[in-house]
Amino acid sequence: MATQLASERPKNRSDVWPQRDMPRERLLSTGPGTVTDTELIALVLGSGLPGHNVFKLAHSLLERFRSLRAMLHATPADFDGLHGIGPAKTAQMLAVLELARRALTEKLREGSLLDSRQTVADYLRLQIGGRPHEVFFCLFLDARHRLIHGEEVARGSLTRMAVYPREIVRRALSLNAASLIVAHNHPSGAVKPSANDHKLTRVLRETLALIDVQLIDHLVIGAQDTYSFAEAGWGMQEFC
Repeated sequence: MATQLASERPKNRSDVWPQRDMPRERLLSTGPGTVTDTELIALVLGSGLPGHNVFKLAHSLLERFRSLRAMLHATPADFDGLHGIGPAKTAQMLAVLELARRALTEKLREGSLLDSRQTVADYLRLQIGGRPHEVFFCLFLDARHRLIHGEEVARGSLTRMAVYPREIVRRALSLNAASLIVAHNHPSGAVKPSANDHKLTRVLRETLALIDVQLIDHLVIGAQDTYSFAEAGWGMQEFC
């Protein structure tokens, strides 16, 4: 008989969850918070390629990227050369990471961003918090402070980045934005703004005011912390 029953099919030992771990069962019975980072990645991968244990693959991924946060900014090329991770596994990982970003974007679109300070910070940390270089990011909002569009408008080196207010103004006009929240990351992890950060905030705020667009906040995003110019009292409307 050519077709075997499922219970009779030979199993690759690398595809079987170790009895002592059973992360899939633990996740379903007690929640995702009870499984480790390695186990979560192993669950996403599902199984290893022949000769590659899925837990070892998951551990190799964490070693390659050093953190889940860094993994969120992975590109297909970042998975190259990792034994046991082919195009299919790479696509699985990238798809899950993109789902996380899109889920937060949907949440931002549900209502006023002034009522969602933590969600805004989480979203921006997801977008730019783990980048190895400085990135300037803009959230363009409508008159009710709902998200119209979010995008990267400038990228620099580890310590230096050129941001052009006129380009941000042009983009705000094209999107018919009524207000903006802007942010940039500090790859060092420290969130204390520099003198240039203060100057840019002032110039950008004044330039946007010329076209009747409000700068609601400028956030500095670190690995763990966030600095808000609005909360620090720099004359911009604070979050409610």
